[in-house]
Amino acid sequence: MKILFFSDVHGSPESLELLLERIRNFAPDHLVLLGDALYHGPRNPLKKDYAPKRTAELLNSVKANLTAVRGNCDSEVDQMMLEYPMMSDYATLLADGHRFFLTHGHHWNPSQLPPLGAGDVLCYGHTHIPQAERITDDLTAFNPGSLSLPKGGYAASYGTYENNTMTVWELESGNIIFQTVLP
Repeated sequence: MKILFFSDVHGSPESLELLLERIRNFAPDHLVLLGDALYHGPRNPLKKDYAPKRTAELLNSVKANLTAVRGNCDSEVDQMMLEYPMMSDYATLLADGHRFFLTHGHHWNPSQLPPLGAGDVLCYGHTHIPQAERITDDLTAFNPGSLSLPKGGYAASYGTYENNTMTVWELESGNIIFQTVLP
């Protein structure tokens, strides 16, 4: 199973168009959007390419293989633009014997863990800072970073799961930022 994770698009079609190229090259079985799809939020700068309507069109083009969760900047009015459900605070995805707990990160995160079991992966966004590491012997925290508004000195990024390995990639260069093998 191949999964591509992304988060914190914040209405940036330019970043999303580049991600769609990465999707075509990686050919994932499934896509996961970890929230904050269309709106930039009151604490974030407005990007030059901010265009929520165009971003919604691009996201709708991959709806068949997409699981999305609600971020703190997502609202019911955003759901009216999107042709897939995205109002749940969390979802789970099973792949290759692993359970991926999908959430945005403003409710559940490494400091406030949801109920997880041995070998589970906490997948979250929200911080705009990538992460791929074991936080206990049998629990992995994975954050693909932000597609359009990276923080902490990191470049815009996304993540993948393939062959039992979680990887965070720089969006533009394709260089690996973080990588960890699941237990």
